[in-house]
This record gives sequence, structure tokens and C-alpha cells, in this order.
Amino acid sequence: MEGVGLLHTTCGTPNYVAPEVLGHQGYDGAAADVWSCGVILFVLMAGYLPFDEIDLPTLNRRINAAEYSCPFWFPPGAKALIDMILDPNPKTRIGIEGIKKHPWFSQSYESDGHGEEEEVNLDDVRAVFDEIEDHSVAERLENSEGGPLVMNAFEIITLELNLSALFDRRQDYVKRQTRFVSRKPAKVIISAIESVAESMNLKFHTRNYKTKLEGKSENKAGQFAAVLEVYEVAPSLFMVDARKASGETLEYHKFYKNFCAQLENIIWKPPQGCENSSLLHT
Repeated sequence: MEGVGLLHTTCGTPNYVAPEVLGHQGYDGAAADVWSCGVILFVLMAGYLPFDEIDLPTLNRRINAAEYSCPFWFPPGAKALIDMILDPNPKTRIGIEGIKKHPWFSQSYESDGHGEEEEVNLDDVRAVFDEIEDHSVAERLENSEGGPLVMNAFEIITLELNLSALFDRRQDYVKRQTRFVSRKPAKVIISAIESVAESMNLKFHTRNYKTKLEGKSENKAGQFAAVLEVYEVAPSLFMVDARKASGETLEYHKFYKNFCAQLENIIWKPPQGCENSSLLHT
């Protein structure tokens, strides 16, 4: 960019890094960040990485050529936007303002400013289930004829995600939030969640494709609670977002692992060649 110095530090997980960053010739940080956001958007919608190779030379070649393909279930608008974001030429790559004006991104998007993350206790969770849904959610539920919430582009990216979890591959890293992808109908997903909860002697309550689970921790030392909500990411593709509402994080992580082990029949597996992606379900 004119009047602004280029960056020269190569940093970030290779799968998410823009071609110009790999080129070591200096790059515009904003344009490089847009590319990374495009990769994240692809991952959240597809369940696997657009660029994922065993060896770095092949990975770099594919990134430099923007050699990827969108799954058939991507909406045309989403595919068009991702193609504009994953443009290997930073000078012609779409920018933030262009993304905000794109029809697919701007659909149903209303800015609510920047909020600070707060700890959620069990009383807060109960209150959420007891209160009437806010106007925007109620409106969208009405429009979707009683189905799960349809996520727009902004929500896919900002669904209270801890984005560091997408980049951190340490074995001891315990994520606060966990999610998986399914191609089963939303009602089948909810039914499976309730069946597993019942088999694990958990109390559960479902409303508007959101299920609250309560039970004793594995060590019987205390109570824990979790909330699982089904979102429609694309036609015939759903994301189940699970969140710890109360209890110890390590205990919750053990619970989630055991819970998902009994949901293998509804958890979608990536295409051959992407089985090792850590982002299929976390």
C-alpha cells in the first residue's frame, strides 16, 4: 500500500497463511489477514482445510496457486465470496469493506459492537432458557419455519469462537468451546443428543434446537452443565456447537469426548485425504 510500510515477519500456521507471506517479499498485513479469515470461513463451513498437504512444498504450491475446491453444499454466494477472499493476488483480493458489502455476508447482519467475554454460570443458562428469545432471533426462527437457526457469514466467523483454538495444536490445550459437523437432519441430531443424554443419566431440556444438559461430574465431586445448539451452516449441513455452562473445564472436556464417542453415527467425516484435520470436530 502507498504510504504504509510492508511487513516482513513470517508468522502463523502455514495452512492459514497468505501466499505473499510465504513469499518473503513483504506484505500488507490487512490483506494477509483477510486471506486467513477466508481460510477460517472455509473451515467452519466445510469441516476441513482448503489447503492441507503432508509436505510443505506441496502445501505452499497449492496456496500460491489458490488451488482448492468448495464442497457442493456451499451456497453460491458463499462460494463467490470465498473465491474473492482467497485471491492469491493481494492487490485484487477483496478487502474488509468489500466483504461487509457482499450480499451473502451482509444478509441478516446487524453490528452489536464489541462485547467482553463473561463467565456464564448455571443460573444464567437457566435464565436464557426461560426468557423469551430476543427480537432478531425470534424473527429468524419465524422465517425458518421452526427449523434451527440459519447462520449468516458473520455468525459463522464470530459464534463466540475462541479463534486461538483453530491455530493451537498443543496436546494439553483444553478448549472452552467444542463443536462438530453433521449432515443428518436437525431433528435427527437433536434426537440423538437426547438419546445419548438419557443413556448417560443426564437431565436434559430442549428448546428451539438448543439442548441443555445437567449432571454430576465424572469424579462425582460436583455438578456440571453444558449447552448444545444446532445451527444450519448450509443446506443439509449442520454445526453442533457445545459449550460448558458450569463445572470444571477438564471434567467437561472428558464428558464431551465420551458424549461424542456415542454420536459417531451422526458426526460427519471429511472427504478422503482430509481425515487428519483437527478441525472436523474439536
